[in-house]
Amino acid sequence: MGQRLKQLSEWVQQQAAAQEMEVDAELQAVSGDASFRRYFRATGPEGSWIAVDAPPEHEDCEPFLAIAQAWHAQGIAVPRVIASDLELGFMLLEDFGDQLLLPQLSETTVEQHYAAAFEALRQIQRTTDQPALPPYDRVMLAREMALFPEWFLTRLLGLELQEEEYHLLGLVAKLLIESALAQPQISVHRDYHSRNLMLIDDGRLGIIDFQDAVSGPVTYDLVSLLRDCYIDWPDEQVRFWVEAFRQRLKQDGFDVAEQGLFQQQFDLMGMQRHIKVLGIFARLWLRDGKAGYLDDLPRTFAYLYRVASRYEELAPFVRWLDRRVVPAFVAHPHFAGKQIERWWQ
Repeated sequence: MGQRLKQLSEWVQQQAAAQEMEVDAELQAVSGDASFRRYFRATGPEGSWIAVDAPPEHEDCEPFLAIAQAWHAQGIAVPRVIASDLELGFMLLEDFGDQLLLPQLSETTVEQHYAAAFEALRQIQRTTDQPALPPYDRVMLAREMALFPEWFLTRLLGLELQEEEYHLLGLVAKLLIESALAQPQISVHRDYHSRNLMLIDDGRLGIIDFQDAVSGPVTYDLVSLLRDCYIDWPDEQVRFWVEAFRQRLKQDGFDVAEQGLFQQQFDLMGMQRHIKVLGIFARLWLRDGKAGYLDDLPRTFAYLYRVASRYEELAPFVRWLDRRVVPAFVAHPHFAGKQIERWWQ
């Protein structure tokens, strides 16, 4: 047992004793995420809890704790915080189990599960009494999209971009940012998808990984859910869900755009997100050695390509993707021979 894990185990024992709970000395590792955080299950006669190791030199637990406590108090199904130590970077949380939404999604179950996901999202969007969330502003939106040329285009695909190509990417970014900022700004989870939603034994849909929440565009979390980088649905079905959710937003008193413009805002918001995610997934492999995200790149790129193809003002960007990016993507050693171009044809 490493020193850090031994320290976490001792801390959990102390917290359990303070709460008059009993837990086993040995912690069981559970699946982690794309960050430096590690998760362990502490079990005992009364049930189980999740122990979180978030090294303070890499992770700041304070936003997670503040949002968790505020959202839990308003009835949102986030894990209850049992104990925490910001200096050590340790937390003890309610255990939501291991049942992620993703493997439970199918054509026959999606309507039921997404109905619950839509209602949970409405709860997040209607939150009032919570810590001030940082704004999803022009600087943050642009900084995220800068990951695309650096990590996906240059470092992963090996492209040497020319000045005019950076200019084109800048024009696309400007269009996407203006669309995002023109939308109503509300509470945004920022990673609201099927790997961050959990089916809990008591029937609730649990929400995790919300520590990066911001105040941002009303379509952002909807895009994260409906154009999920880990599972995809027919475009006609997505358009139906988008319009149904727009109607719910109107019922909740939000001043949202009419149907056609709202769909466009949804599409362009998705482009911003997927440009960012292509960079993040490439970085997770190249910098952090997490190869599992590579196989999600074709789906993510397909979202970007197909949406851009629908808008005349983005035609130069699509032609550039066809000429420069698609050939390099298809020829990359990880994807060579896998016919990944079928995703966006």
